[in-house]
Amino acid sequence: MNISRYLDEDLIVLDLEVDLEPPPEEGNSNRWKERNKERILEGLVSLLDQSGKTGNKSKLLIDFINRERKATTAIGDGIAFPHVRTMQAKELIIAFARSPKGYEFDAPDGQPINIFIIMAAPPYDDNLYLKVFKALAENLQYDSFRQELMNAEEPFEIIRAFRNMEC
Repeated sequence: MNISRYLDEDLIVLDLEVDLEPPPEEGNSNRWKERNKERILEGLVSLLDQSGKTGNKSKLLIDFINRERKATTAIGDGIAFPHVRTMQAKELIIAFARSPKGYEFDAPDGQPINIFIIMAAPPYDDNLYLKVFKALAENLQYDSFRQELMNAEEPFEIIRAFRNMEC
């Protein structure tokens, strides 16, 4: 699967910064985690919105939040893969964001997330969506690939890493 063709340097952020709420001194830490997760998704949806291939940005964010409430899209090893099929995507869109410090995102291994790959697709394009999803999952299982993504200094190096996996 040629994932690199769906990547664009303008949709790659190598130092994701999200303004998170400070942890509560007392009270509901689950609600605090949920709000911060929504803030991270808001930043990622803003990145997707830069593609010009989205509809209503607010509705797209709600779609991602609702998807995330069903089950976390964090897969462990510092990776989260928020994905949704929605009428707010005009075509398949993928964006990449990296945070060297990492963010809490409800990962099954409890580790912070450093790499976010966010994907949106129209609901009628199941075949392409599933092919891309499968190829991304296969690529991300390799430590060397994840390390290459973490070490990239320029957006084109992210695209090159994906292209190298396609050979």
